[in-house]
Amino acid sequence: MTGTQRHHAIDYVELPVTDLAAAERFYGEAFGWRFTSYGPAYSGIRGDGDTEVGGLRLADRTAPGGPLVLLFSADLNASAEAVTRAGGRVVEGPYAFPGGRRFTFADPAGNVLGVWATA
Repeated sequence: MTGTQRHHAIDYVELPVTDLAAAERFYGEAFGWRFTSYGPAYSGIRGDGDTEVGGLRLADRTAPGGPLVLLFSADLNASAEAVTRAGGRVVEGPYAFPGGRRFTFADPAGNVLGVWATA
């Protein structure tokens, strides 16, 4: 991901798209964004110095959802426990992904966010 992470800071944003190639073309032409392909369902958005600052994720055409904000954690398991103690609900994970491990959670208002760690 970005390489300059701060514990529990917003670090990465994933945008759901229904056509990955069309989204890459749009954001590339409109804003000059560059991408790293991770297969047919995901492309990382490259920022300065080729660090990743976000991603485009292929979403279900019937329910694409909204952007997913990701926080960085120096201790993923402790962060998951803190979410639960504070009244949130872990909805997926922790699980491994190519950049480390992560989980998603719902806050008491129903907002879904993610937390990731390098290991």
